[in-house]
Amino acid sequence: MLWWIGNILLLVAALVAVALLSRLLGAVERIRKASDDILSGGVAAIGELDTTPDLLAKTDTTVAEVADGAVRYAGSVAKLLPPGGE
Repeated sequence: MLWWIGNILLLVAALVAVALLSRLLGAVERIRKASDDILSGGVAAIGELDTTPDLLAKTDTTVAEVADGAVRYAGSVAKLLPPGGE
């Protein structure tokens, strides 16, 4: 009789273990899918960064042109203002 109770408890423990492992595997699969999505998004973002050096060179040129214009403007304003800042 005691032997049957032990077998039933073992069967229940095995079923609980299988259920918990099933939940664990489901979570692992969701994590794997999310990590694959992150990886593909990262690869796509790297593809967009190929033109970055050219864009930075254009930005440097634009900043230099704006700085030259600002210096010219400041020089013109300085000529219009009275000496001594009064």
